[in-house]
Amino acid sequence: MTTVNRYAKPIEGTEWFVPENFESCFKWEYEDGSDSLHRLYEKGKKLQWNASSRIDWSLDLDPENPQELPDEYLPIFGSPVWERLTNKERADLRRHSQAHDLSQFLHGEQGALICTAKIVQQVPDVEAKFYAATQVMDEARHVEVYKRLLHEKFDLAYPIVPPLQSLIEGILRDSRWDMTYLGMQVLIEGLALAAFAGIRDMAKNSLASAVNAYVMQDEARHVAFGRLALREYYPHLSQKERDEREEFVVEACYTMRDRFSSRDVYERLGLPTKECIEWEENSPGMKEFRGALFTRIVPAIKDIGLWGPRIQEAYSDMGVLPFADVNLDEMAAHDESIAVEIDQASKVAD
Repeated sequence: MTTVNRYAKPIEGTEWFVPENFESCFKWEYEDGSDSLHRLYEKGKKLQWNASSRIDWSLDLDPENPQELPDEYLPIFGSPVWERLTNKERADLRRHSQAHDLSQFLHGEQGALICTAKIVQQVPDVEAKFYAATQVMDEARHVEVYKRLLHEKFDLAYPIVPPLQSLIEGILRDSRWDMTYLGMQVLIEGLALAAFAGIRDMAKNSLASAVNAYVMQDEARHVAFGRLALREYYPHLSQKERDEREEFVVEACYTMRDRFSSRDVYERLGLPTKECIEWEENSPGMKEFRGALFTRIVPAIKDIGLWGPRIQEAYSDMGVLPFADVNLDEMAAHDESIAVEIDQASKVAD
């Protein structure tokens, strides 16, 4: 059965065309001396993996709670609407809510696939082109695993939400190579890492946990790639150019915090959408959850040097400024170690 037949709501078409206007850069100097990027490229080659064999797709999901996540993970948990739901309605909400989140991961990974292919064309350094080529393969694999999880295990999917579509479109339309890094490698991938970690760490279903752990092992390298490239480039920008990028970061972060919602799920299940959205926006638990999604973004933005007053003021307003001191290298090492532990546990089980 096609993806179209699995969507929980009708979609207008199966393709989305984004006009782009940028230059492709060929480089005739093949020794550009970036040792850090070369090491990352070597690591990217070494850690390629096959989604068909590394993941045990024979594992089943619980139809009432596919990923076996705690109910606190649901955006309207504890709300008056939640308290009124029957057991069957709660089971339907779990399945649809999880499918909705995974669908956004799927669409976002396709966005990352296309953006990384754009980076290969645009970026001026050969070592960066080499590493970006390994990431293209990574992103194709991520699209594969989330597609399989939704098709084979959920048999359900949701269309891309407008805020994510708008962010991806803005990144693709921008002709400046560094904006592709900033928008996708740092912001969208950084947000995704935090969301993946929530499922990896809280899901009791081993298939769901493994999928997100393995994807995170790759994504940690992707964010490092963006940081390496941008922290070398941004010190050379004019103040006007830095201001433009900081404005983009602030607007994108507010969009990711405030405009992402589960509206499609509430409408599909016939729940009181306005009441559900109001709870999402105002409950203390959801505010804390949305803030935690910036755990990886804030220190990355500081690391690449976009740390002017406007950025700091916005992050203070959002309550996420303390994340500036998070050690991203330690988090990346932790992400890699968890993936290795799952591999080792799988070998013992076999």
